[in-house]
Amino acid sequence: MRRAALAVAAAGLLAGATACSSEPDGPELSVSGAFVPEPVSEAVAGGFLVLENTGDEDDALVGAVSEMADKVELHETVENAMRPVDSLAVPAGGSLELARGGNHLMLHGLTHRPVEGDTVPIELTFEKSGTLTIDVPVASATHTGR
Repeated sequence: MRRAALAVAAAGLLAGATACSSEPDGPELSVSGAFVPEPVSEAVAGGFLVLENTGDEDDALVGAVSEMADKVELHETVENAMRPVDSLAVPAGGSLELARGGNHLMLHGLTHRPVEGDTVPIELTFEKSGTLTIDVPVASATHTGR
């Protein structure tokens, strides 16, 4: 299995990162527009971003962890109900959007309540591309990412 790891610091409200493979074919992942809205408590926070795959092979987001949370779950939203899932597809030549009201990351049991201007380190794990670590900026509670 190909493994790629890259640590990236966020600037402004964008976290940009690329997971590159040393092989010519396969997934080519990048992250943009990442943010965590300032949570109202230390109980939970949401994480939102766009994963783009410009490669010629599908991949899947299969997990996430953060040193600021007891656990991070992948969630999908179907008919206004969110539920944890084991993976989210990142199609070749396509993208996966984690957005309010849709698929997203759910951070449970925060070590402290982050405030606007902080960053939250999140390590994303992919089925084929290994891990990608990003520092996600904390935005205002009402920020939508657009």
